[in-house]
Amino acid sequence: MSFYDVVKLIGGLALFLYGMQALGDSLVTASGSKFQSLLERMTSNPVKAVLLGAGVTAVIQSSSATTVMVVGLVNAGLLSLTQSVGLIMGANIGTTMTAWLLSLGTIGDSSAYLSFLKPAFFSPILAAIAVAILLFSKDEKRRNISRVMISFAILMYGMEEMTGAVKPLSQIPEIQQLFVTFSNPFIGLLIGAGLTAIIQSSSASIGILQALSTTGIVTFGSAIPIVFGQNIGTCVTAMISSIGTSKDAKRTALIHLFFNIFGTVLFMGTFYILDTIFYFTFLGTRISSVDIAIVNTLYKTSATAVFLPFRHQLVHFVKLILPEDEKEPILDLQNAEQRFASLDPRFLDNPAFALSQCSQLSNEMAELVERQYNLAMRQLHSFSRSDFKHVKDAEEIVDQYEDNLGTYMVKLSGRKLTDSDSRILSLLLKCLGDYERISDHALSITISGKEMYDKKIHFSREATNELSVMESAVSALLEMTVRAFRENDLGLARRVEPLEEVIDYLTDELQARHIQRLQDNRCTLELGFIFMDVLTAMERVADHCSNIAISILELTRGPALDQHAHLHNLKERADFTLKVREFEEMYRLPSVGRSSRVQQLALEDLTDSPVS
Repeated sequence: MSFYDVVKLIGGLALFLYGMQALGDSLVTASGSKFQSLLERMTSNPVKAVLLGAGVTAVIQSSSATTVMVVGLVNAGLLSLTQSVGLIMGANIGTTMTAWLLSLGTIGDSSAYLSFLKPAFFSPILAAIAVAILLFSKDEKRRNISRVMISFAILMYGMEEMTGAVKPLSQIPEIQQLFVTFSNPFIGLLIGAGLTAIIQSSSASIGILQALSTTGIVTFGSAIPIVFGQNIGTCVTAMISSIGTSKDAKRTALIHLFFNIFGTVLFMGTFYILDTIFYFTFLGTRISSVDIAIVNTLYKTSATAVFLPFRHQLVHFVKLILPEDEKEPILDLQNAEQRFASLDPRFLDNPAFALSQCSQLSNEMAELVERQYNLAMRQLHSFSRSDFKHVKDAEEIVDQYEDNLGTYMVKLSGRKLTDSDSRILSLLLKCLGDYERISDHALSITISGKEMYDKKIHFSREATNELSVMESAVSALLEMTVRAFRENDLGLARRVEPLEEVIDYLTDELQARHIQRLQDNRCTLELGFIFMDVLTAMERVADHCSNIAISILELTRGPALDQHAHLHNLKERADFTLKVREFEEMYRLPSVGRSSRVQQLALEDLTDSPVS
């Protein structure tokens, strides 16, 4: 083997490993957020969990990536230990797809017609098409697909280079003797586990073994122990990813490890016991790339079929290995930290999945803010010290949401995202501040309620009735905004601004009526300040709801949407005027002896609104 062949081997190996990594990353980016929530679903049924784990792994071309995601989900409390077992076993099966793809290189060796199906023929064509798309197309979906194509081309080119570089090895007696040594089951097992642990990819180590098999010096006897060992070595990635996680996340990594160890011991032990009895003559024959793919697939599917019925016993076993610490107290602070465990740094390597976690937590934050606001409004009518504490605690938790989500999403923004996912991320970032400010206003309203309770003062019946109309309108607006945000409902988002417009009119009218009560000495100055504070806080809540609704509309209209122009055009639409009238009828203030000039102006403004 010449120096040129060594350099060619190193270069081919580098391209092969890079192509495998790039292919997985490109497939994840191209699929966007399509399968980002699949790992959280379909896990109640173990067979479905296995199929799901296999499918996701076949798509992203990495059982390690799937297992790391599963560890993160268990750490976040989104999956139970039992649910994770099926996904882990399925991931082991899904990774066999890579070996089958790599075996395509042997197609056509015996037929000129089949040679057109060889990756050596069509990979350059794929690469040329992919480069053309990257150079001349601006469509992000096409560009993502082209990245998948060029990554596959690099992977197969690296495989071809390795295959060509190692062919001279068949003529070296020392190398031939080395593979005879590998036929010792224990040594072959250690070699397979060690190589896979170093490069942290069983798919890559299988590819290297397939490349070596083209030399004709690799036999069934030397390949089978290496294949068994590779399945143990691939557990290193999951074990590393579990460092610093919860007990259940560490147990998930142990399930992955022990499943592969038990499978190797059982099948390897059974195989060689049968060999001593029946003496398998095929162990001395040469193994092909396709044979390696078959052995790999048969072992992994058989191991899953055997151990899946014992998943509960496997969970119980790892709990014995890593028991609970009974002395560890369960504190609220720990629960608060657990709340953000789904913002796992490990998920950043899968941006679409990480975005899914951000979206889920943002929805939780929105719903928390809505409950906090409604609880705050109750404090104006029937103050409760326990509810006051709940509102304060909720405000602190909302601040934690903003800090943790904001920090995580800024990190996520630096990763490769599709255009669609980038817009979603921008929406979430924009809305964080609005929800946090709504929470602040809810706390302000609660403090006003406490002040009234402590001073034993209360609003007049007239002021209370008027304020209840405003309260109903703002509560409905907030509920509508949170639903639109959670469900990405554009129809609801378009209804926010007309109701916010009516709330602006209500604010002006209530201020005018309250000033009139002050002038008539029907209200004290002290209550007047509190009333105005509450009214201002409610009006500010409505403003933030309007901001969120516009951000939701931006998601479909694009970031170039001019908010001021959009609002101007929106208010000129006929359906906008009709919705304003509808909401005005729903939230009409109780009549007074004389209608205020402000309300008259508001009604005139509605009547004179231009219609397009």
